[in-house]
Amino acid sequence: MTIRKNTVVSLHYKMFDADGKLLDETTEPIEYLHGGYDGIFPLVEEMLEGREIGEEIEVMLQADDAFGKYEPKLLRVDDVSVFPVEVEPGMLFEADDPEFGEVIIYRVIGIKNGKVMVDGNHPLAGMSIRFKGLVDSVREASAEEIAHGHVHGAHGHHH
Repeated sequence: MTIRKNTVVSLHYKMFDADGKLLDETTEPIEYLHGGYDGIFPLVEEMLEGREIGEEIEVMLQADDAFGKYEPKLLRVDDVSVFPVEVEPGMLFEADDPEFGEVIIYRVIGIKNGKVMVDGNHPLAGMSIRFKGLVDSVREASAEEIAHGHVHGAHGHHH
């Protein structure tokens, strides 16, 4: 079966930085609903269009095409007293973004003199990414998956 709009694609991938260092890879394939449902990077989806099981793709993604530009305004320094628990580097916290009304995940990147530095950028923000993918399976999406705009099932999203 060929990848086209309203098919569910199961994909193994590896992502590398500009120097060829492995950043992430699947142990189990990911699944997404193909056809503009924002389940995968748009350029990757474009490269997968018309492919079949066993085919591989490789695409270079600039920051805007992957995890976005690094936004310095998403760096914050707060007093340790505003945190509900003892804070350690690497911990994640949710906070409302007053400017956009969205919830942002902040990662603790440092603690010094009673101050906590957090970063709301994705850890790979600002980076160019080389994405390699291998099509594991392709199937027709169910009417419910199409209506909801995402995959349901063993590796997909459940309500």
